[in-house]
Amino acid sequence: MKTFEIVTKVTVYHINDLNHIEKKIIFAAKEASEKAYSPYSGFNVGCAVMLETGEFFTGNNQENAAYPSGLCAERVTMMYANANRPDVPVIAMGIAVQQNGVFLSYPTPPCGGCRQVLLETENRFKKPIKIYLFGEEEIYMIDSVKDILPLGFDKEMLLND
Repeated sequence: MKTFEIVTKVTVYHINDLNHIEKKIIFAAKEASEKAYSPYSGFNVGCAVMLETGEFFTGNNQENAAYPSGLCAERVTMMYANANRPDVPVIAMGIAVQQNGVFLSYPTPPCGGCRQVLLETENRFKKPIKIYLFGEEEIYMIDSVKDILPLGFDKEMLLND
């Protein structure tokens, strides 16, 4: 028998600790949350990604009465960025959540399905995606998607003999 431990490093910031670019990512995610379509949950999620070129793409969650036909903000944003700039790596992502017009006090991480999509993009470009999770009280910074999905499924598993 063998045992191993998986450790995830999360750095906790306050908004004033962030540099100009990091704040820009957070503010873009917050702004995107204002445009979310969430008539059922009232849980507005905004996401912003920054590409290696410095370009930004934003998106938000889009709910649908026929659950699970809606999409999370992280997937909407990542797929939009990849569709428009298929050869440019995403290097950073910000996520902000508000409910009933009020931003949550503490960060909300992506769901499992979104983590898998984010991991696919990180693996595709062989570059880590830095993730900033916004909360009014704290902002979490994670160095790589692999830190929040350490035993992720990837194409190598499909090719395994």
